[in-house]
Amino acid sequence: MNRPLVWVALLLACLLGMGGVYAWHKAIPYDEVVDRGPSPVARANPYLAAEHFLHKQGLTVEHANGLERLADLPAKGHSLLLLGERSNMTPRQVEQLLQWAKAGGHLLLVAEALWDEETGKSGDLLLDRLNIRQTLSETFDEPPRPRKKPAPDLTKLYVDNETAPAHFSFDTDFNLIDPRHLAQFSANSAQSSHLMQLNLGQGRVTVMTDSDLWKTPGIGNHDNAWLLWYLNQGTQVTLLFNSDVDDLFTLLLRFFPQALVALAALVALALWHAGMRHGPVQAPAPKARRQLQEHLKASADFLLRRSGQGTLLQALQLDLLRAARRRHPGFEHLDSAEQRQVLEHLTRQPSHIISQALEPLALKRLSNADFSRQVACLQTLRNAL
Repeated sequence: MNRPLVWVALLLACLLGMGGVYAWHKAIPYDEVVDRGPSPVARANPYLAAEHFLHKQGLTVEHANGLERLADLPAKGHSLLLLGERSNMTPRQVEQLLQWAKAGGHLLLVAEALWDEETGKSGDLLLDRLNIRQTLSETFDEPPRPRKKPAPDLTKLYVDNETAPAHFSFDTDFNLIDPRHLAQFSANSAQSSHLMQLNLGQGRVTVMTDSDLWKTPGIGNHDNAWLLWYLNQGTQVTLLFNSDVDDLFTLLLRFFPQALVALAALVALALWHAGMRHGPVQAPAPKARRQLQEHLKASADFLLRRSGQGTLLQALQLDLLRAARRRHPGFEHLDSAEQRQVLEHLTRQPSHIISQALEPLALKRLSNADFSRQVACLQTLRNAL
């Protein structure tokens, strides 16, 4: 082995070792947190932080996707939070919810329709049954004041034995009205009411203008989380914010759009194939019923369509002249008048029939009656020879 190469390799190994030791002593380990955004569970559940907060307060929390949960949900000691869209709710389901609340349950709902003065209702069946109206607040669409940092219009709630009110970030564009003054307490901003609670039988119902203050990250602002605990303290909480479950077609359109397009194309092709015929397929006629007369008629129809009337009449005239030559030698050398006399003598037919049969062919198309009459004259003369 070449000794210079060995020394060079040893030198490189020493340099690499010394560099590694130096880097080891100088390197400082550190932790880096990479924010990858909310988890899929948090994206699917906007109230996940609210559920965790209630769990930390010692409350039992569960999540339901439909009102079928009411069938085995006790009323006393339970709170049902309707935080989702419920435009498809039926009158029977509304009555079921109210009966559940009257039996001792706590029902919390979000008003989702505005009161219509002309019709005397809002369209929100549950809200109308409670005689609570939602309108736009007086400050809705109001131009902002010329201030650098306008103070937020927070909703305040005064609690017994507390000197300072609690503050919440409700949407101040909406306002709740209690025309019968049945609400036990309410939470108000500067010019609007955003939360009302009224007794119903042995239970109670809480109506809110919106529930965004309990979504992530709004629940961490002001006293929003405290309000959630205050309204549901001492109860087992059931969150229902996905009451309208997607149907099969919606799920297929969301996850399998290509399959739906292929299915639609297949159905269109099947309909196009089935609609090509306008009636049942006619079975071919059996060969046993085809006679010579039918073949002759079909051939004549074909020649009439293909060659026209002149060709057929000319063929009959030539056939008549050939028969006359056989009966009267030298017939072709006679003039027209003499030929008519010979034919009148041989066929015993009147002269006008012979003249009509031998007259020159017309250039224009004959009518069906004239064509049939011309053919009949020629056949009569030919058969008489």
